[in-house]
Amino acid sequence: TLGTQTDYRDGEAQTDPYSPEYVVPSGSIPELLTLATLTWGRGLPAGLAEVEMIERAREKRAWEATLPAMDNASQIAKRRKMMDDMERKEWAFREQEIEKLQEVRLEVLKKLLWRREKNQSELDAKRLDDHWQNHQKAKEEKIKKIQHDCALMLRKLIAKRKNVMGKLERRDIIKEYTDFASQTYAPLSRIGYFPDNHSERYVVKNFYLNTFAGLCELEASLPDSVTQVKIKAPKPKYTTTKTGFIKRSARLEVELAQVHQALMEKKNKVKEPKKPLRFLEKVEKPVPRPPTPVLEKPSIEEEETELAVICLQKVLRGRAIQNMMFEGKEKRLELIQELRTTHALQEDGQLLLKAEEQMTLALQQQHDLQMHKLSLVEKHLAREEGRVLANILDFLSKELVRLQEERKIHAFVMLAERQRRMREAEESGRRQVEERRRREEDEIFKQAREGDCTIDSYLEDIILSSMENTAEEQAREEIQRMAVEINDVAYEMESRRTRLQSEEIVAELVYDFLIPEADKMSTREKVRQSQRKHIYAAHQIIHRGIE
Repeated sequence: TLGTQTDYRDGEAQTDPYSPEYVVPSGSIPELLTLATLTWGRGLPAGLAEVEMIERAREKRAWEATLPAMDNASQIAKRRKMMDDMERKEWAFREQEIEKLQEVRLEVLKKLLWRREKNQSELDAKRLDDHWQNHQKAKEEKIKKIQHDCALMLRKLIAKRKNVMGKLERRDIIKEYTDFASQTYAPLSRIGYFPDNHSERYVVKNFYLNTFAGLCELEASLPDSVTQVKIKAPKPKYTTTKTGFIKRSARLEVELAQVHQALMEKKNKVKEPKKPLRFLEKVEKPVPRPPTPVLEKPSIEEEETELAVICLQKVLRGRAIQNMMFEGKEKRLELIQELRTTHALQEDGQLLLKAEEQMTLALQQQHDLQMHKLSLVEKHLAREEGRVLANILDFLSKELVRLQEERKIHAFVMLAERQRRMREAEESGRRQVEERRRREEDEIFKQAREGDCTIDSYLEDIILSSMENTAEEQAREEIQRMAVEINDVAYEMESRRTRLQSEEIVAELVYDFLIPEADKMSTREKVRQSQRKHIYAAHQIIHRGIE
């Protein structure tokens, strides 16, 4: 019922959008309530996935509305079929979602692997660069040491060549003093003379600066403006106007100063500890301080004289140092020239080293390119070899499986043929037994009818026939038992057979059946070709005669 207006946006005033309370009228189901599970940050604001989910929910509600009622068996079967189709579609959609998720994860994994390989390659390159830099530094140090040793040896050789015969020469004082590079002007430290020693002899010593009496005299000669400092108090700022009112800035400064003072007092306030009870102590009087010495004020003329003397000292000291540097440069002129030539040679050597370095880098790049090409060629060759070997092994494995299947089929055929023959033999035996029995019965009936045979002959015939039947049955049982044993032995040999034995059997089959058959076919073809000539000649003769 109330409205307000602020200077801030809604996004700055609250974190989640406001969802007002609602009341659903009875008998209505708004579609918006199906999205109650979506909250801010978890589905809202809606994106493409949420829109697709809403569309699928609408389609599912429309499909549920089209489902037939469960009134009879036909409607139930139709409803079950529609539900199965919908369930199959949902499973297919779920599989698509899983595949998309797996593709996204695979892409992320590929990026991580690529980033790891890139970081590893950068780290390897950095390590190689560091290693190369270390080797370069060591190489430069060795080159510098070799150049230093070379210059040292050259100087030694030049010194030896001056006196090849080893003659002793008398000291020439005039020559030493005329040559500024001689031991007189530039003695060597290995002889025991150090030119930097006794440097204090060149320092200008002043009576006024090194002694107390001189300092007192110098202080007395200084003017009063130097010893007595005059401090002028700063003028206060005008805090009032021309009419006599206090300015607002002055009032603010006074208030700020009072607040600052109060804060500092409160901050620096320390609780005073309670003083413990103590006995009376004797307060010793401090030792009286000595009187402060008073110096006489120097005059202006003495001060000017002192300044002139100080300026002259500075000029002399600088001139002396300049002369020392000039003399040292003249004495060591030959060494300076030698160092300049050495540096020039070093620059030429550095240019040569840079050229060699560039040549080495070019050769290394060319070698890397050749190695890359060779690796590509080897990779292609290995791929082709693997493909050919895979095809060959696949063909051989298929041929082996085919031969094994043929052997199994042949064994099954042989077993079936043997069982057929055994059954035929059994049937023929039964038929023969029946016929023999019928003949015997006919013969017995005939003999009994005719009365030509006696009871002994009749019993003898019965015993003989029974013995023959018993012997035949025993022989058949023995044959069946032997066949079963042979089958067991054959199966056991088949189970224990190794790959090498299988290959030997296959080779025997090839040599015993395929090769002879091929030879027979080639022989037949040769005979057919040889006969074809005679047949062709006979045809020619017959056709000529007919013509």
